[in-house]
Amino acid sequence: MEASKSHRHFIIYKPYGYLSQFKSQDSKQQSKKFLGSLYNFPENTMAIGRLDEKSEGLLLITTDGKMSDFINSQKVEKEYYAQVDGTISAKAIEQLKSGVEIGFNGKKYQTKPCKVVKLGKVPELPKRSQKIRDDRHGPTSWVSITLNEGKFRQVRKMTSAVGFPTLRLVRTRVGNIQLGIMQVGEVVAVDKFVL
Repeated sequence: MEASKSHRHFIIYKPYGYLSQFKSQDSKQQSKKFLGSLYNFPENTMAIGRLDEKSEGLLLITTDGKMSDFINSQKVEKEYYAQVDGTISAKAIEQLKSGVEIGFNGKKYQTKPCKVVKLGKVPELPKRSQKIRDDRHGPTSWVSITLNEGKFRQVRKMTSAVGFPTLRLVRTRVGNIQLGIMQVGEVVAVDKFVL
């Protein structure tokens, strides 16, 4: 999708422990880490779709509200790698693919069908700043989950709903934009998003 030249766009690797916002007036959040500490973003910059504090990976930043609305609509796929507690079963993967019931804003919500694949090996990702428990506490497995929607903490709620809580969550793709070999905290300015 083309964007006008007056807008600015960025691709970032959001680190674990950062909020997907630039600053906060909330006194309870003053000790939190914000995206604004990673780069000198222009005024009126917004994150397109958030990643919660404990999630990491690909985050698109723009000054273009129309671009944000387009990507947040259900037209653009978002792929996540989730490390889950336990050896995920074929049954759980089928349940995730079909859609599961999760809680959202105090109501039950049925997730839409999506693509889910168990990864054959651990993906090559940068080490996380906070250690994840090790294999002495039991096995873990990795799945790729590709959604066209994005409710608050949706992937975490989905894997918990089928009995395999998420231990680490990394967004690896939005449309055709890949995390690739970006490093944690890296910010890349681009002329436009090629979705």
